[in-house]
Amino acid sequence: MIGCRFLFRVDRVLRVTNTYVSSNPTSHFQGQRTYYGLSSDFIMSGRKKKVCIDHNIKSIWRPIATNATSSEESSIAAATVESGVAADENTESGTSSGQLKGNVENKVLEGDSSLSTQKHSISVQVGASLFRFIKGKGGYTQKKIEEETKVKIIFPSSKEDECITIEGISIDSVTSASEKIHAIIDETVKSRNLDYSHFISLPLAIHPELVSKLINFQNTILGNDDSCIDENLDTDSSNEAEDTTDNKEGDQPSKEIADVAVELKVDDDSKSVKVNYTNIPLVSYAPKASKASTSSDLGIDKSIFIKPKTFHLTVLMLKLWNKDRVKTATEVLQSISSKVMEALDNRPVSIGLKGLECMKGSMAKARVLYAPVEEIGSEGRLLRACQVLIDAYIEAGLVLENDTKQTLKMHATVMNSRHRKRTKWKRNNVDSFDARGIFEKYGSEDWGQYLIREAHLSKRFSFDEKGYYHCCASIPFPENIQAE
Repeated sequence: MIGCRFLFRVDRVLRVTNTYVSSNPTSHFQGQRTYYGLSSDFIMSGRKKKVCIDHNIKSIWRPIATNATSSEESSIAAATVESGVAADENTESGTSSGQLKGNVENKVLEGDSSLSTQKHSISVQVGASLFRFIKGKGGYTQKKIEEETKVKIIFPSSKEDECITIEGISIDSVTSASEKIHAIIDETVKSRNLDYSHFISLPLAIHPELVSKLINFQNTILGNDDSCIDENLDTDSSNEAEDTTDNKEGDQPSKEIADVAVELKVDDDSKSVKVNYTNIPLVSYAPKASKASTSSDLGIDKSIFIKPKTFHLTVLMLKLWNKDRVKTATEVLQSISSKVMEALDNRPVSIGLKGLECMKGSMAKARVLYAPVEEIGSEGRLLRACQVLIDAYIEAGLVLENDTKQTLKMHATVMNSRHRKRTKWKRNNVDSFDARGIFEKYGSEDWGQYLIREAHLSKRFSFDEKGYYHCCASIPFPENIQAE
């Protein structure tokens, strides 16, 4: 009787545990053959005895016991393990706590799994400056693409890497996600959300005498010398004229009421006294002196001045959002050096800077103040050379469509309200400044004549040891007149 009960218990244990035995090779890992035995502890008559069983039971595989040879197989194994957890939850409730612990450590899945063993991925060249637009606020855009296309978008951990990886279970899903990402890139680069990253410049800060003049100009405007700020400029003269013409007749009392007396009663003797109010002396106060307008009152601060060490002429603005585009832009500049020389007739070219003009807005509400540029000799050689530069970049596909329609205006910006430094606690930042006082003093200023020595592919927001914009590439201009 005791022997029968023992065999019955062993049989029950085998029914519960035999699903965790693998005796056939798995077909998912390059035909590797792995066999397992089952070790269980039994308690008989107060003594603990270990019984080892090695049988040919149902074909099952355990991914943790195999040796995956590729990252793809590892991913499949991980997915299989997750499915195995769900399978374990359906196991008979009679399993002991010790057996459940073994189940957690060895997750399994039956060999007829329908999970795909293939994984598709592509790498998309994006550019670090565009990552935030693909992620979206709080990662919303990225999550939306992943949910709609059933893919995983992986961003690089290194700041130097500009590619993102798209992983999916099918070619169609990966392709669909890639198309959505390219649509975001196209929309972003055409909008103002992505600022210009580079530009073609003709450096003027290489002339120390010009830099000194700009520093003096800046110090004068900012208050070291307030003589150029007219204290009356903040008042509109037309409004003053209207104020002086209103109700002129009401300024003085009329003769008809000048002799009118006011009758006052005295309580003590019940008598009345007549008093002529025109004889009562009037007290007058001296008018309050008007306070001179300061630079800050006129919307002028240091941040809107162009830094003297970065002074330049702008030829063309560019949006180069990844390394490939920067490399192409560098090659384009270097490849047209001879054409630029030909446009200049292989002769030096100089420019003159004189006066100040307002590009956007009025002098009272200026946004950009610049010094006009004139080519010495008025031959138009500098404009021809600049047009060679512009055409080359348009042909290379590096200029946005809207920018191709712009007409080149040679100018040297000295003040720009767009550069104003914003502060969180000062929300009502003005987008213009009053330049009338500046124009009164510097409107006909002769800034001098200067030789154009080279053209740069300059990177915005990045500077070299001399304070000028970082140079990605450059080509020389003629400096010496060649003898015929």
